Amino acid sequence: MTIRIDSEQYVLRQDGDGLRVGRPNGTDVVWLDTVDLDLLPGPAREALERGDASDEALMTALRGVTQAEVERGG
Repeated sequence: MTIRIDSEQYVLRQDGDGLRVGRPNGTDVVWLDTVDLDLLPGPAREALERGDASDEALMTALRGVTQAEVERGG
């Protein structure tokens, strides 16, 4: 799934009990982080299950993930 948060595009992929978050880089993806799905709020997990990239709960949760990546220097 691809999602746009603010002006940035991200790629999301469920991987077991985690959610991989990455950025497209040409034809590849640079994976930034894997987040435990249990850490996401219920509505964000439900949006993932529906494949709803426009869901506000999902976008809010991912803003936190991407902000943490920025603060780590990613």
